[in-house]
Amino acid sequence: MTQTFYVTTPIYYVNAEPHLGHAYTTIVADAAARFQRLMGREVRFQTGTDEHGYKIAQAAAKEGIEPLAYATRISDMFRATWPELNIEPDNFIRTTSAEHVAAVRAILKKIYAAGDIYLGSYGGNYCVGCERFLTDKELVDGKCPDHHTPTQFIEEENYFFKMSSYQEALVAHIQANPDFIRPERYKNEVLAFLKEPLEDLCISRPKSRLSWGIELPFDERFVTYVWFDALINYMTGLGWPDGQLFAQYWPAAQHLIAKDILKPHGIYWPTMLMALARAEGEPEGAYLYQHLNVHGYWKIGESKMSKSLGNVVKPLALAKVYGPEPFRYFVLREMAFGLDAAFSEEALVGRYNSDLANDLGNLFSRVMNMLHQYRGGVVPEPPPDFQEKPVDFDAPATGVFSAAAHQHCVARETATAYEKEMEEFSFHLGLAWVWDLISAANKYVVRKEPWALAKDPAKAQELDGVLSRLCQALAAVVVMISPVMPETARVMAGHLGMGGIVPGMLEKIKAGEPLLASGARTTKPPALFPRIDTAKVAAKAAKAEARAEA
Repeated sequence: MTQTFYVTTPIYYVNAEPHLGHAYTTIVADAAARFQRLMGREVRFQTGTDEHGYKIAQAAAKEGIEPLAYATRISDMFRATWPELNIEPDNFIRTTSAEHVAAVRAILKKIYAAGDIYLGSYGGNYCVGCERFLTDKELVDGKCPDHHTPTQFIEEENYFFKMSSYQEALVAHIQANPDFIRPERYKNEVLAFLKEPLEDLCISRPKSRLSWGIELPFDERFVTYVWFDALINYMTGLGWPDGQLFAQYWPAAQHLIAKDILKPHGIYWPTMLMALARAEGEPEGAYLYQHLNVHGYWKIGESKMSKSLGNVVKPLALAKVYGPEPFRYFVLREMAFGLDAAFSEEALVGRYNSDLANDLGNLFSRVMNMLHQYRGGVVPEPPPDFQEKPVDFDAPATGVFSAAAHQHCVARETATAYEKEMEEFSFHLGLAWVWDLISAANKYVVRKEPWALAKDPAKAQELDGVLSRLCQALAAVVVMISPVMPETARVMAGHLGMGGIVPGMLEKIKAGEPLLASGARTTKPPALFPRIDTAKVAAKAAKAEARAEA
């Protein structure tokens, strides 16, 4: 595994305010970045906004302002949203920045000089919402499948990128690197598309139709097609071509997208990178990213959430009601990465009450209160002959949390499985393992009955062992939830007397080493997650549904 990690979100188009889809992708990227830092790797996390194109010019004209002013206003909304969700990108890029414009023009110039861009004519089905031409096969009842709107037939002179020249090389690379696009279903989807002859890509728009874009460096009559502009942001943000960050991070590039933009990222982008490498005299695979990680849609009712359908969920509104940490937990636990998931406020509250209030909050409260009641808040030294190690915890986890690990509340097995799932972007499974440990710890409390042990002086050492085991389990939980709920983990770590959460802690858990020193002094915590009145939420949801139907 490389010791650097570069994760990107798509740069979000500024024709809409931040919604649940944007928030989910960015939370995933943030959690992945935090996990990789926990593993001790050098990490860079980039997000930003995509600001050129017809829809932006149209929206600005409707408001009577310049496109840049309109784009800046929406871009600022995105920039302001992320800290409110405890998201901390290392870089926020805008495609209107001078550095990005220069990089796009430089790459276009290189590929054009190498003979992979030519002037031609084209007519086809154009979707204004997608800002691209759709093939007849992509249409559903003559309409765009994403926007449910009729396309326009447009025929005009434009510049084309010889994408078809790289079809065989792209297929060969995907087949030689099975996890280049993951999960596997999306790799198969790209390969299925590539079974048909690949058309060359129209990469310009005449200024007579669209002036809001980056002017082609070799023909001032045209601006750059929005995808050929936007995708290059991933390199611009690292200072391509000569930046130190580019040399350090690009080989470890991990792109994170929703499945609706699989084709541009799975086909357009890698062929563009191959063309750039060829233009510079490098091997065609020299610039290819490491992984394309693809997630599904959030659905409201039976429909994909989208602005055009009027069913968007505003993440900040929910985060202000329930807190950013429960919101982060819900979206990462609820969606199986790669598949679609249903969103409802009632489901969020259900997860909050069951997983956070009942399981995690209850465990933390009862253990800490018993520690203060029976041992003055000091983590006890377990007795040397404290039994409870009857299983080989060095054996790799196989997807089943063993009965022995459950019975003895040992986190080694959990940490091994958690690491594997988090590396593969299977956040819901990583969290499921952690919550299995939380469940085991709660059952361990019930089975061991520390309150009964405390009444018998002869069992003082056994009580020390039980409380020590529970404190170490809590510390392990703190480490493993820190990428997902960083503020919750910080608060818990503070009360446990752990100090900071630092790289190497997960390795200590896997090795069975204690995270808390005996004698560590703790403080009594407040209730982490007070329960929510589900009846009030259900009534609110019913009113909202009635309004929607009306």
